[in-house]
Amino acid sequence: MKYKTLISHWMAAAAVAALFAVAAMAQPPKPVSDEEAELLPYYNNYLRQYHLGPEDVITVDVFGEPNYSKTGIVIPPTARIAYPLISGGVFVGGKTTDQVAAELKKRLDEYIIDPQVTVTLDKVGSARFGVLGKVAAPGVKLMNRRYSVYEAIAEAGGVASGGDSKRVVLLRMTRDGSFARTIIDLSEISKGESEVPYLLPGDQLIVPEKKWSITKIMDAIGKASAVRILFGSPF
Repeated sequence: MKYKTLISHWMAAAAVAALFAVAAMAQPPKPVSDEEAELLPYYNNYLRQYHLGPEDVITVDVFGEPNYSKTGIVIPPTARIAYPLISGGVFVGGKTTDQVAAELKKRLDEYIIDPQVTVTLDKVGSARFGVLGKVAAPGVKLMNRRYSVYEAIAEAGGVASGGDSKRVVLLRMTRDGSFARTIIDLSEISKGESEVPYLLPGDQLIVPEKKWSITKIMDAIGKASAVRILFGSPF
């Protein structure tokens, strides 16, 4: 009888746990905040539209054909990658991952029946910084010289209407992969009351709306896994 009682108790507990799991799965998704609506789509769209160049890292997957799938391809300065069966390789410079996939599909069609090719961007290799949020021209910029925070925002068209120039967020990736944040008041810089910070590769500047909270901005960045693909780790 003791064994039957224990089994019945165990079955009851399992049923309760299952009910909790179903209830948790049935919970509606958390509403998207203004900050997430502003920032996350930008990162996602940028990865699809990104034009490849030297030092970027890509992966080519040919479904069901491991011999023709390659991971961790570092694009050389010539922007031409070597590839099995394709004499002279494939020029990928200035193309999106979708365009490269279409080119490989066309070239491999001679050897493979209806090849299904997917090309993904693993890491952006060039030194870059981002200026997002309430600026006239948000985007990811190539760091071809030393940039101050003030210059970076000026090149992004300056603070747009509704932007909070007194709470500009500078995000910098740390050794453990998390982001350290610094709050910058542009008005203090323009008055000479504050030292002008300079950017490092991978830095991101976010000009928030005046109503945005810093906590929600950080939550939005934490959900954007594409951030680490775009900027990688400087360490």
